Amino acid sequence: MDAPWLVRGGRALTASAPFGVMGIVNLTPDSFYDGGAHAGPHAGLTHALHLLDQGADILDLGAESSRPGAAALEPAEELERLLPVLTGLRQRASGAVISVDTYHAATAAAALEQGAAIINDISACAFDPGLLDVLVQYKPGYVLMHSQGRPDRMQRDPRYDDVRREVLEFFERELARLTAAGLPEDHIALDPGIGFGKTLEHNLALLSHPEDWLGFGRPVLMGLSMKSVFGGLLGLSPSQRGAATQTATALLWSRGVFWHRVHDVAAARQSLALAAAFAPHASPAD
Repeated sequence: MDAPWLVRGGRALTASAPFGVMGIVNLTPDSFYDGGAHAGPHAGLTHALHLLDQGADILDLGAESSRPGAAALEPAEELERLLPVLTGLRQRASGAVISVDTYHAATAAAALEQGAAIINDISACAFDPGLLDVLVQYKPGYVLMHSQGRPDRMQRDPRYDDVRREVLEFFERELARLTAAGLPEDHIALDPGIGFGKTLEHNLALLSHPEDWLGFGRPVLMGLSMKSVFGGLLGLSPSQRGAATQTATALLWSRGVFWHRVHDVAAARQSLALAAAFAPHASPAD
């Protein structure tokens, strides 16, 4: 199986692609941003196809909310929300590259059987240890994300002695564990987990030093779209964070971040295209 971060069907990227955009498809009734506007099979599929039309390179389907304070969901209910949309995409857009945002082993296995190419896991296989076995068996693309605690309690009182050092050590440790278990390193992308068990100060410390994670030589996926960092920094409500998200996306690309997970794919591609056009030298490498 090819590493999914650069090579797949549909809108497959090449090593010369200047950036990659992952479109968020929330299938939950309690999303912090869209409030469940795309919950339900028809609405979810319609939105996913719309993001493909906007130019999404990858679609990230999420059926369990990971917003701060969100309650856990059983895999059966997660799959009830997820599979109709995944099946619909296989029928309507067979070349689409699909990521599934889950930490459940059963959900991941079912999604990969139905053609998903990537597992986007907020837990680093910590919430359901069986997920590691699924990753080793199927060898999909995998997003290794840092989080301090589960969503229902991660923002209660996050603390670090040195957030940059601790996130760096987390990636070192977990990359070694995943590759030793049998997941190829070139299938792994890194996500520092902005807003997952971190205060505004923690988030800004990480965002101001992307070189920390780029040093691993793996693609970095930035999930910053519409997040509370813009509320804390600029006093913006979720519905007002579009321009800030676009600006931050372009700035982070200029610092070497290749992949961007966003709600508004068209706006992100515009910002990234401008950043690439204005770059004085060659585009940042994957």
